[in-house]
Amino acid sequence: MIKWEAIFNLPLALEALPVILEGLPYTLALSLVGFGLGTVAGFFVALMKMSHLLPLRWVMTFHISLMRGTPLMVLLFLIYFGLPFVGLQLDAITASIVGFTMMSSAYIAEIIRSSLSAVDKGQWEAARALGIKTSTIYRKIIIPQAFRVAVPPLSNVLLDMVKSTSLTAMITVPEIFNKAKIVGGAKSDYMTVYILVALVYWVICSLYAIAQDRLEKCLATYG
Repeated sequence: MIKWEAIFNLPLALEALPVILEGLPYTLALSLVGFGLGTVAGFFVALMKMSHLLPLRWVMTFHISLMRGTPLMVLLFLIYFGLPFVGLQLDAITASIVGFTMMSSAYIAEIIRSSLSAVDKGQWEAARALGIKTSTIYRKIIIPQAFRVAVPPLSNVLLDMVKSTSLTAMITVPEIFNKAKIVGGAKSDYMTVYILVALVYWVICSLYAIAQDRLEKCLATYG
């Protein structure tokens, strides 16, 4: 006979929910700030990887390979616990933002690079034939078209970052998973609070997915 109350204790879940949600601002801020900075950095990384300068392409290729091949947990530990050995001490939140920015910039750079490459080369040729400046071509012609292509994969990166904020609990950031660990230890019921925090992550990601769907429909209508 399955003891469901031992798996999920509803009264405890209702009691723990306000405590867990105290970490929600950290979860949202870390994911959104890291994603925003990673997008900006990733755009320039993508442009440098597409550069005609071979050394610049090599450096950016190395950066992308290193970030995509290094576990985020390891990167966070290196930044938070390793940098003090070279005289640079970052608080847990700053270290998390730096780590998220570095990691996401690599994935976003590849998304942006492929999205820019997906735009028909005839767009470039027509714009240049009309004497339009390169910066204007990017801003008015290429980027708007590439953005529509990039929205779904960029949304996947954002959703992954929301879930990855749970790793920052290991360096003491008081986000929702950190709060869940504290409540689980205090109440000696980790199963209930972990199921609860999984549902919280699911709700956050579902709301982001709805926003993505609406953005895609808007771009399809007015693009």
